[in-house]
Amino acid sequence: MNAIMSNFDVDTGNRPASRNWEGLSELDQALRENRLMEYRIKKSWADPWARSLTIAVLFVIAAGFSYLAGASFGLW
Repeated sequence: MNAIMSNFDVDTGNRPASRNWEGLSELDQALRENRLMEYRIKKSWADPWARSLTIAVLFVIAAGFSYLAGASFGLW
């Protein structure tokens, strides 16, 4: 049963709670410098699934525009 379940309950008692909120420090700095959009784009691009989805959506949009442009010029 240990292989399936994580041991979060066991580990939390051993280390003291952090008061710094280190995971939110980058977000706090982005808010302070008023660059939240840049933060969101960088975090999204760092995620492989979000990057793949963004590239796929941009490809579909480009293919749709090229089809419409080709149809308007009478190519098909």
